[in-house]
Amino acid sequence: MVEAQKFRIEQEMTNLVNELDRSYLRKMQGDMHRCAARCCDDQQSSLERVHGCIDTCTGTLNQANNYVQNEISHFQNRLQRCVMDCNDQARDRLGPDPAQETIDRATIDFEKCAVKCVDKHMGLIPSMMKTMKSVLASGKPPPMRSE
Repeated sequence: MVEAQKFRIEQEMTNLVNELDRSYLRKMQGDMHRCAARCCDDQQSSLERVHGCIDTCTGTLNQANNYVQNEISHFQNRLQRCVMDCNDQARDRLGPDPAQETIDRATIDFEKCAVKCVDKHMGLIPSMMKTMKSVLASGKPPPMRSE
Protein backbone atom coordinates (compact mmCIF):
# COMPACT_ATOMS: atom_id res chain seq x y z
CA MET A 1 0.00 0.00 0.00
CA VAL A 2 2.83 2.43 0.83
CA GLU A 3 4.39 1.83 -2.61
CA ALA A 4 1.11 2.77 -4.28
CA GLN A 5 1.04 6.03 -2.31
CA LYS A 6 4.63 6.76 -3.26
CA PHE A 7 3.74 6.18 -6.91
CA ARG A 8 0.74 8.55 -6.63
CA ILE A 9 2.91 11.36 -5.32
CA GLU A 10 5.67 10.74 -7.87
CA GLN A 11 3.16 10.84 -10.73
CA GLU A 12 1.58 14.04 -9.47
CA MET A 13 4.96 15.73 -9.00
CA THR A 14 6.01 14.65 -12.49
CA ASN A 15 2.80 16.17 -13.84
CA LEU A 16 3.48 19.39 -11.93
CA VAL A 17 7.02 19.72 -13.28
CA ASN A 18 5.90 18.93 -16.83
CA GLU A 19 3.13 21.53 -16.63
CA LEU A 20 5.52 24.21 -15.34
CA ASP A 21 8.00 23.28 -18.06
CA ARG A 22 5.43 23.55 -20.83
CA SER A 23 3.83 26.71 -19.46
CA TYR A 24 6.86 28.73 -18.37
CA LEU A 25 10.28 27.15 -18.11
CA ARG A 26 10.67 26.03 -21.72
CA LYS A 27 9.91 29.54 -23.03
CA MET A 28 12.38 30.95 -20.52
CA GLN A 29 14.97 28.46 -21.72
CA GLY A 30 14.39 29.47 -25.35
CA ASP A 31 14.68 33.15 -24.40
CA MET A 32 17.90 32.39 -22.54
CA HIS A 33 19.43 30.63 -25.56
CA ARG A 34 18.39 33.41 -27.95
CA CYS A 35 19.86 36.00 -25.59
CA ALA A 36 23.12 34.02 -25.27
CA ALA A 37 23.31 33.66 -29.05
CA ARG A 38 23.04 37.46 -29.40
CA CYS A 39 25.93 37.78 -26.92
CA CYS A 40 28.04 35.50 -29.09
CA ASP A 41 27.13 37.46 -32.23
CA ASP A 42 28.89 40.55 -30.84
CA GLN A 43 32.27 40.33 -32.52
CA GLN A 44 33.51 43.57 -30.92
CA SER A 45 33.21 42.44 -27.30
CA SER A 46 35.95 40.83 -25.27
CA LEU A 47 35.74 37.22 -24.15
CA GLU A 48 35.01 38.33 -20.58
CA ARG A 49 32.24 40.64 -21.74
CA VAL A 50 30.62 37.88 -23.83
CA HIS A 51 30.76 35.48 -20.87
CA GLY A 52 29.28 38.15 -18.61
CA CYS A 53 26.50 38.72 -21.13
CA ILE A 54 25.76 34.99 -21.26
CA ASP A 55 25.71 34.81 -17.45
CA THR A 56 23.17 37.62 -17.40
CA CYS A 57 21.04 35.73 -19.94
CA THR A 58 20.98 32.61 -17.79
CA GLY A 59 20.10 34.40 -14.54
CA THR A 60 16.30 34.44 -14.84
CA LEU A 61 16.06 30.80 -15.89
CA ASN A 62 18.43 29.72 -13.12
CA GLN A 63 16.36 31.61 -10.55
CA ALA A 64 13.15 30.04 -11.86
CA ASN A 65 14.62 26.52 -11.84
CA ASN A 66 15.99 27.02 -8.32
CA TYR A 67 12.60 28.31 -7.17
CA VAL A 68 10.77 25.27 -8.59
CA GLN A 69 13.31 22.85 -7.11
CA ASN A 70 13.14 24.63 -3.74
CA GLU A 71 9.32 24.47 -3.62
CA ILE A 72 9.26 20.80 -4.59
CA SER A 73 11.92 20.01 -2.01
CA HIS A 74 9.93 21.87 0.67
CA PHE A 75 6.80 19.92 -0.29
CA GLN A 76 8.66 16.60 -0.18
CA ASN A 77 10.18 17.46 3.20
CA ARG A 78 6.73 18.25 4.62
CA LEU A 79 5.37 14.94 3.34
CA GLN A 80 8.37 13.05 4.66
CA ARG A 81 7.96 14.64 8.12
CA CYS A 82 4.31 13.61 8.16
CA VAL A 83 5.13 9.99 7.29
CA MET A 84 7.98 9.96 9.81
CA ASP A 85 5.50 11.10 12.46
CA CYS A 86 3.28 8.14 11.51
CA ASN A 87 6.26 5.85 11.90
CA ASP A 88 7.11 7.32 15.30
CA GLN A 89 3.52 6.88 16.48
CA ALA A 90 3.54 3.23 15.39
CA ARG A 91 6.88 2.56 17.09
CA ASP A 92 5.71 4.24 20.30
CA ARG A 93 2.84 1.74 20.53
CA LEU A 94 5.07 -1.30 20.21
CA GLY A 95 6.80 -1.33 23.58
CA PRO A 96 9.88 -3.40 24.44
CA ASP A 97 8.66 -6.89 23.46
CA PRO A 98 5.56 -6.61 21.28
CA ALA A 99 3.37 -9.55 20.33
CA GLN A 100 2.89 -10.25 16.62
CA GLU A 101 -0.69 -9.01 16.89
CA THR A 102 0.58 -5.67 18.24
CA ILE A 103 3.13 -5.43 15.42
CA ASP A 104 0.46 -6.20 12.83
CA ARG A 105 -1.86 -3.56 14.30
CA ALA A 106 0.94 -0.97 14.39
CA THR A 107 1.74 -1.74 10.74
CA ILE A 108 -1.89 -1.26 9.72
CA ASP A 109 -2.11 1.97 11.70
CA PHE A 110 1.11 3.22 10.12
CA GLU A 111 -0.18 2.51 6.62
CA LYS A 112 -3.49 4.26 7.32
CA CYS A 113 -1.64 7.26 8.72
CA ALA A 114 0.74 7.36 5.74
CA VAL A 115 -2.22 7.26 3.31
CA LYS A 116 -3.73 10.22 5.17
CA CYS A 117 -0.44 12.10 4.81
CA VAL A 118 -0.37 11.43 1.08
CA ASP A 119 -4.02 12.39 0.66
CA LYS A 120 -3.47 15.62 2.58
CA HIS A 121 -0.40 16.54 0.56
CA MET A 122 -2.03 15.59 -2.75
CA GLY A 123 -4.69 18.13 -1.81
CA LEU A 124 -2.00 20.80 -1.43
CA ILE A 125 -0.61 20.34 -4.94
CA PRO A 126 -3.23 22.42 -6.84
CA SER A 127 -2.62 25.41 -4.56
CA MET A 128 1.13 24.96 -4.82
CA MET A 129 0.85 24.79 -8.62
CA LYS A 130 -1.25 27.95 -8.72
CA THR A 131 1.26 29.84 -6.56
CA MET A 132 4.22 28.62 -8.59
CA LYS A 133 2.55 29.58 -11.87
CA SER A 134 1.76 33.01 -10.48
CA VAL A 135 5.34 33.54 -9.36
CA LEU A 136 6.77 32.34 -12.68
CA ALA A 137 4.28 34.42 -14.70
CA SER A 138 5.17 37.57 -12.77
CA GLY A 139 8.58 37.73 -14.44
CA LYS A 140 10.07 38.86 -11.12
CA PRO A 141 12.80 36.93 -9.36
CA PRO A 142 11.11 34.14 -7.40
CA PRO A 143 11.25 34.37 -3.62
CA MET A 144 13.65 31.98 -1.96
CA ARG A 145 12.22 29.99 0.91
CA SER A 146 14.36 29.83 4.02
CA GLU A 147 14.01 26.83 6.29
